[in-house]
Amino acid sequence: MTLNEIKSKLAELKTIAFQLPDGSLVPNHFHVTEVGKISKHFIDCGGTERKEEVANFQLWEADDYDHRLHPKKLLNIIELSENILNISDLDIEVEYQGDTISKYGLDFDGINFLLTSKQTACLALDACGIPEEKPKIKISDLQNSASSCSPNSGCC
Repeated sequence: MTLNEIKSKLAELKTIAFQLPDGSLVPNHFHVTEVGKISKHFIDCGGTERKEEVANFQLWEADDYDHRLHPKKLLNIIELSENILNISDLDIEVEYQGDTISKYGLDFDGINFLLTSKQTACLALDACGIPEEKPKIKISDLQNSASSCSPNSGCC
């Protein structure tokens, strides 16, 4: 989800809820403690220089159980961040405290914002020496194919 997409959704909502990948909800007294821009400049294992930028939201919960962040307030925080930090329509990454700080992608199901799992990956598979995964073939498919031998066919 991008900043423009979340702003569009927030303009239509009366309440905000974030759902974790396991289906549980972030407690509704959460705060968005940061909206920022994260720039990453790196070299992958194949030697290719890369640059990435994401908009970053940090969710945090405290003991102020009566706190509720309203969509209009989050929209204002996002717009202020865009102006001050010169943030364009970037993809959003969300940080939330689990056993350690966890990073999630963001989606929307029409009711809740969904924190989606993120995975690491090799960006240079061709240069890394990782073999391509071989196709899996069922033995039963080989036995039923036209190229298989039958007992009296003379192919063996």
